[in-house]
Amino acid sequence: MPDRMGLADWRTFGWNPSGGRPRFRRENRFRFFPMLQCLRIHNLALLEEVFLEFEPGFTAVTGETGAGKSILLGALRLLSGGRADKSVIRQGADSCEVEAGLFFANPRETDALLEELGLPPCEEGSLLLRRVVHREKMAKVFVNGSLTTLASLQTIGDRWIDFHGPEDPQRLFQPAFQLELLDLHGGHGPLLAEYRERFGAWRETLAKREELATAGRLSPEETAFYQNQIDRIDECGVSEESIRELETRFHLVNGAKEAVEAARALAEGLNGDNGVFAKLGSLQRTAGELAEADPAAEPLRERLTSLAIEAEDLGREFERAADGYDIEPEEAERITTRMNLWLDLKRRLGGEVETVLAKRAELAERLEQQGDLAGALRRLEAEVAAREKAVRETASALLKKREAAASDLSGKAAAAIQTLGFRQTVFQIKVHPETKPTAQGGSACEFLFSPNAGQAPMPLQKIASSGEIARVMLALKTVLAAVDRTPVLVFDEVDANVGGEIGRVVGARMADLGRAHQVFCVTHLPQVASLAAGGHFVVEKEQETEKTRIAIRSLHGDRAGRVEELARMLGDRKGKSALAHAGELLGSESRPAAPRKRK
Repeated sequence: MPDRMGLADWRTFGWNPSGGRPRFRRENRFRFFPMLQCLRIHNLALLEEVFLEFEPGFTAVTGETGAGKSILLGALRLLSGGRADKSVIRQGADSCEVEAGLFFANPRETDALLEELGLPPCEEGSLLLRRVVHREKMAKVFVNGSLTTLASLQTIGDRWIDFHGPEDPQRLFQPAFQLELLDLHGGHGPLLAEYRERFGAWRETLAKREELATAGRLSPEETAFYQNQIDRIDECGVSEESIRELETRFHLVNGAKEAVEAARALAEGLNGDNGVFAKLGSLQRTAGELAEADPAAEPLRERLTSLAIEAEDLGREFERAADGYDIEPEEAERITTRMNLWLDLKRRLGGEVETVLAKRAELAERLEQQGDLAGALRRLEAEVAAREKAVRETASALLKKREAAASDLSGKAAAAIQTLGFRQTVFQIKVHPETKPTAQGGSACEFLFSPNAGQAPMPLQKIASSGEIARVMLALKTVLAAVDRTPVLVFDEVDANVGGEIGRVVGARMADLGRAHQVFCVTHLPQVASLAAGGHFVVEKEQETEKTRIAIRSLHGDRAGRVEELARMLGDRKGKSALAHAGELLGSESRPAAPRKRK
């Protein structure tokens, strides 16, 4: 793991404070997963300015109660597309700004998303996010230097970061999200994609049947109108090739007079009585006299003769071109009439040849059905039944896989939850089929939870507190770490109402997640913070006479600083026992350091 870099070394890191795209040197790339590499916060709440750099793995954020630890999380929320009002701007400032640099070892999927959103691709794997909130002006969002919408930032945020804390329990309450976690654990992606393809085909056929049944038989006027539209398309002779030829010919018709006059003027200038060819004739005679007097001039005479021959040929070519441009009035009228018909069809039915032809096929099918409306309905009914059968067969196969995955995930999640302080907990995932096929796979699931012995399991939202929900999510994320593709996970108050050995277990779970993700945790437990091998940031509030400031300081690589901070969290930053305990929590790589003098 590379050494930490200071603000003065931003060129090594690739961050340009004056603007522009970040560039990452090869030695600073972490290939095993995408990650947040740096963050700049300016005038957010009580924080004036800070530039932070991050490493892979588990990073802890600590500080006194009320110091403002949530500011770091607030900055990340802003960059993920979270809503913000003017109150986030530091008092006395006109705006606040948050900017981050992310690195993707394989940016292919990210680039595909950016292309879909109309945004510049990643440059050398780097993605730059920037958001500015103004007090008096419109807020601005930038992705890779390009101005974009908050909705685009939210779409990108869904891909790279996931929050878990008091403000986020509702996500785990959503049946769709619970089903997503279950399918993620079971690896049901291919089967679910097959189901959705069949479900879409069934819904499309069902809509056709309903449309035909509702529309009923066409009236004579409607039949005549449909047939007239088909006849007009056929009269125009619509095809990709014929329309291209028509547009070329129409262009010639419009410019025919000018083209004829220009071609004939060129022919006259070359082969007319006073044209180039006539003048070259007299020059040829003079050149012949020169060649007789000086044989060395013979090559020059031959070149002049060639020039005369070329001039004569060009004049004849322009004469033939003039004849070709001179379109007969009847032909010009036919081309113009057909072009007007095509323009009318484009206006009425669509702007492309493919759209017009699709409309013709639709009209023809509608007329064909009129000959045997009852038979057409029967055929559609049979097609609907066949497609629904295929959908239900796939749904049945998916249901069996989901039931098996639910049993496995329930057991693993329950075991993980029990290690987080719920000794008598019950966690179950109930899967049940739905009466009708749905886009979610024809079945649904529900997460049931009981934190206490003797209490019947109930849906999460009816029984769990925010702290319990955070730990349930932590347990699920730990179990699903190998298949969860969200690179950055943020936990807030996940260790609420726990301590001692359980706190150590929570920290261990965070460290486990840090092997495949970049994990940030705001914590008040030294047992948790001590296991943050990826980094440790302390948030401090500085009280002055006329104003209050918040500072965020990195303790990465600073064992003495970490020992002191853990001792503070233990209750006494200067106490020998607290310092000794803090040193033990960090491990035995060196003796616990003496407390540092505070500035």
